Amino acid sequence: MRATVMYGAGDVRVEEVPDPVIEEPTDAVVRVVRTCVCGSDLHPYHTMPASGQGTPMGHEFLGVVEELGSGAAGLKRGDLVVASFAFQDNTCDFCREGVQTSCRHGGFFNTAQAEFVRVPQAAGTLVTLPVEEDSPLLPSLLTLADVYGTGYHAARRATVNPRTTVTVIGDGAVGLLAVLSARQLGAERIILMGRHKARTDLGIEFGATDVVAERGEEGIARVRELTGGDGTHAVLEAVGYREAYEQALGVVRPGGVISRVGVPQYDEAPIGWGLFGGNLTLTGGPAPVRAYIDELLPGVLDGTVEPGKVFDRTVGLDEVPDGYRAMDRREALKVLVQP
Repeated sequence: MRATVMYGAGDVRVEEVPDPVIEEPTDAVVRVVRTCVCGSDLHPYHTMPASGQGTPMGHEFLGVVEELGSGAAGLKRGDLVVASFAFQDNTCDFCREGVQTSCRHGGFFNTAQAEFVRVPQAAGTLVTLPVEEDSPLLPSLLTLADVYGTGYHAARRATVNPRTTVTVIGDGAVGLLAVLSARQLGAERIILMGRHKARTDLGIEFGATDVVAERGEEGIARVRELTGGDGTHAVLEAVGYREAYEQALGVVRPGGVISRVGVPQYDEAPIGWGLFGGNLTLTGGPAPVRAYIDELLPGVLDGTVEPGKVFDRTVGLDEVPDGYRAMDRREALKVLVQP
């Protein structure tokens, strides 16, 4: 089959690799119908050391079940399914507590930008979709694999509610869907910090009430100005760089919450008096999106929300390297891949 492999920073190739096979009774093999390039894929795209072996890429997909192990209960060949970006049994104690990304028998996908993918723990990972393979809802349904669930996780961990003012840092797909999620949870004041107009316009469509294009100290000052000097109750950080974390510290209201879902690209950051003195809560993490799919799916199916609007370019599998370049150059917000 054809699959995407990264050989180092900026070096993405599509090449022939062995077809996946059933290895454990709990496995499934899925034919990929839609996948995509994630903003987090750009981190290794910038920094991965050159290698002669290469690393498979991709963690978001929906597709059709082609093969099933004997222990993959509740599924059948031909089912159209979406998978969370982490696989899990969805029965262990961590899964039952809603932290599926810490499943005792789980892990993370990294082979989804391909024609087929092996799915461990298929019964706990795959969710059957009640639509056809050519449904126009597929882009929105694909966001349930990661970016919609991750934006929702940011808002949920920050306990966003109708009394909450919110700042969202980052105008990528996760940040925009954090705006959408905050609005769904009732927030009436949502400040989006981003500087790309096409993206922030979509953020306004999703529910942002204010846009702040400034960064750093200027951005902090602008948010403070908009909030009477106080900052907001919740800050949803969807970038992952230390500068974004420091910006979050600058705009959060005393007693507020910073919820980080941008994959951190740093190991050290201020956690001293700024957090302690402000009685602040720091939360977030890799989203257990399987905990949210059942909750978010109905709104996608009935058209109440259209998170698939974050996809602004579609490519075939052979064009995935072009998709990476387009996202890296900010020529595309999020690239949809149709193998």
